[in-house]
Amino acid sequence: MRYGQIEGIAQPVSRLIIGSMVCTSDDVDATCALMDAWLEAGGNAVDTAHIYGGGKSERALGEWMRRRGNREQIVVVDKGAHPNRSGARVYPEAIGEDLAESLERLQTSYIDLYLLHRDDISVPVGPIVECLDAHATAGRLRAYGGSNWTAARIQEANDYAAAHGLRPFVASSPHLSLAIASGPMWAGCLNVDAAERAWYVEKQFPMLPWSSQAAGFFTGRYTPDTHTNSDVERTYYSDENWARLRRAQEMGARKGVSANNIALAYVLHQPFPVFPLFGPRTVEELASSLPALDVALSAEDIRYLETGVS
Repeated sequence: MRYGQIEGIAQPVSRLIIGSMVCTSDDVDATCALMDAWLEAGGNAVDTAHIYGGGKSERALGEWMRRRGNREQIVVVDKGAHPNRSGARVYPEAIGEDLAESLERLQTSYIDLYLLHRDDISVPVGPIVECLDAHATAGRLRAYGGSNWTAARIQEANDYAAAHGLRPFVASSPHLSLAIASGPMWAGCLNVDAAERAWYVEKQFPMLPWSSQAAGFFTGRYTPDTHTNSDVERTYYSDENWARLRRAQEMGARKGVSANNIALAYVLHQPFPVFPLFGPRTVEELASSLPALDVALSAEDIRYLETGVS
């Protein structure tokens, strides 16, 4: 395993962060098996959210940590303030409600990295930063950031924090993968474009890209004639992405790894701190992604994957 640092989190953070959408309190034993394998592989960071499974993901992770007595070893990345049927919920009261419930479900007194699951640009950043800083001061959070927040809004939040002596956002979780998304997979989600990426490079700002393997697009389970997943089809089916898949397959064959490993290695090789989120459903899928950590990609490899020019 490889590790990096995120401001506000004392321990090193594994460069891959396992997602927990498949984890459920309906089958805690399966969660334990998957998370035990993750620890055995050297991973220590786990991503969850208040909304996942109606809270069942958080409950399953909380029970796993209780059974294993390993809370201090785990970097918990949690998300809150997702919209509901009433609309956006990026305001202090909703943040506080979600955070309190998440802490209870996780059976912990703090979350290492708390991300606001969506943004609401109609809400000024000031009260949001003040709210998060107050929770950090109270010990409920170690650090915080945004999920699906634009670089401009993060910069605005951090300018406000600097001007008022508050903690800044330290990480962001948009979508980034070798496959180019034609639009948001879900409402309110953000895909990183070239301008956004330039900001991350300039600021060397840590990114935790979700769906870093493009929802399995590079596993070989999809072809132009496959119509089994409407979200993947709508988001990733394009001539450009089929060409990127072919190049990833070709490069994987040369390097002795899968195309999916090449796709994940591409994200790991971004020129700024990056901690890709990946979502294995089984211990076998977990093991199949780990070789990406040892794949070396040159600047020429990156250019070839993106453009076909070697």
